[in-house]
Amino acid sequence: MTKRPPVSIDPGIAAPALARCRSTLVALAVRRRLWAVLLGVLFGAAATQIAYADVFARRTTAYSRSGYIRAARELSPLAQHGNARALARLGFMYEHGLGEPQAYEAAADLYTRAAVQGNAFAQGMLGLMYDKGHGVPQDFVLAYKWLDLAAARTIGRERDAYARLRDAVASKMSYDQIVEGQRLALNWTRGVFAPSIRVPRGVLHSAYHPE
Repeated sequence: MTKRPPVSIDPGIAAPALARCRSTLVALAVRRRLWAVLLGVLFGAAATQIAYADVFARRTTAYSRSGYIRAARELSPLAQHGNARALARLGFMYEHGLGEPQAYEAAADLYTRAAVQGNAFAQGMLGLMYDKGHGVPQDFVLAYKWLDLAAARTIGRERDAYARLRDAVASKMSYDQIVEGQRLALNWTRGVFAPSIRVPRGVLHSAYHPE
């Protein structure tokens, strides 16, 4: 049997391809680590809040029992009154179809209304939506901005996760785009609760909360 000569690969072609592959794998690994941290924050924190007597803690204990539909019903009045944590958690439920129909635009609206109030979880999730173009136009500059703000408002593993995701987004941006994203984050100021930005009928319009 005639042996075939080894296939040679042009280094000039292989190097960029390998670099892109490594960049993609790093971004996927960072996303997996972030989801592990953020799901712990989202669901684990709700369980620990049972010991507290405030209204928000009582209403969010439904998460620990996987009662997504009940949780959505209980969180909606708080979200309607501008509670940032309730808005962020409802956004997550709309994004992933947990107790609510999956709706990216509704999720982006809810995340936005919580993010402008300074909620780090909503800022990070909104950044990921801009990165993927889910519910909003894909925009790496805005993705960088919101992820940078989320990293600045958190500590420990959560902060590291947001920072790694921000850097993964930065790997797809030009120098000028990164500078613009940094400028937007630096000049950002906390806002106040505002009416729905992207959902005309508001957070109560769903299969479970008809107006």
